[in-house]
This record gives sequence, structure tokens and C-alpha cells, in this order.
Amino acid sequence: MTPKQEKDRKAILSLAHSDFSKNLNSYASFKLSDKEGGEDMVQNTFIKTWSYLAKGGKIDAMKAFLYHILNNLIVDEYRKRKNKTTSLEVMLENGFEPSAPESESMFDRIDGKAAMLLIGKLPEAYRKVMRMRYVQDLSLKEMAAITGLSSNTMAVQLHRGLAKLKLLYKV
Repeated sequence: MTPKQEKDRKAILSLAHSDFSKNLNSYASFKLSDKEGGEDMVQNTFIKTWSYLAKGGKIDAMKAFLYHILNNLIVDEYRKRKNKTTSLEVMLENGFEPSAPESESMFDRIDGKAAMLLIGKLPEAYRKVMRMRYVQDLSLKEMAAITGLSSNTMAVQLHRGLAKLKLLYKV
């Protein structure tokens, strides 16, 4: 590239920058929902355009060319963001422990204590089943094995016990 060609290309790019950079920045900021990211995309657009011109490329419509490059960069950014998302399973495997905000867990503990007190007011059959399920955290099969009743009977007693507990809780 001769010095005159380089000077001409710099003039073309400078003119394009002054004419289109403001609109390109608004467009990119809107598409990315990030002003600084949009500005970086526009700068990369002009760098790619300069690289194309330096290789001897010819541009017939500068505005269309710039928007084409910018759109391709935005699509690449969307694809990067899409690939960065991870599933909860992967996060749990990597050691992530989700936790509730402290105020919610405090309210849960208070509600749990209130429910425990109300379980004591249930009839004996329901009280026993509710404690085995919600205090000792036993499954229906385990509860059936302990009591000698069927799993279906345990499920029915749990359901009825919960219904009575809800009535006591509302009062």
C-alpha cells in the first residue's frame, strides 16, 4: 500500500467514523443493553473495516458495510452469552449451594415451630404419622414398615392430618 492509498483510506474511515459512529453506538447499545459493550462493538467494527481496507478491499456503501460488520459482531456476542449459561445440575456438581435469604429462612423456621406446636394438638393417629413424615423425614414405605400399615393408608393419614393441621393453622 502506497502512502497516498493509506492516506485516502484513513480519510475514508475518518469520514465514516464522524458520520456514522453516533448512530452505530446507539444501535449497538440498544441491541446489547449495555452502553460500554456497544461502544466496544463499534470500535471493533471500525478496526475490522480498517483491516479490510488495508488488505485492499473496496467498499461501495460504507454505512451498509459498517452495519453488516456490527450486526455480525452482535450475533457473535449473543452466541457467547448463550454458551455461558449453565444448568443448575452443572452448578451443583461444581459445588454451588443455593441458599435462601436469611429473612426467608427465619420466617420458615418460625412457621415450622408453629406447625410443630400445632401437630401436638392433632388426634394421636395423625400426630404420629405427621411426626414420622415431617420431623423424622421418613418415606411412606419406611413409615408403613414401622407401623405395619400399608403405604396407601399412610398417605391417606398424612393427607387428612395435613388438612386438619391447615385448619388449626388458620385459626
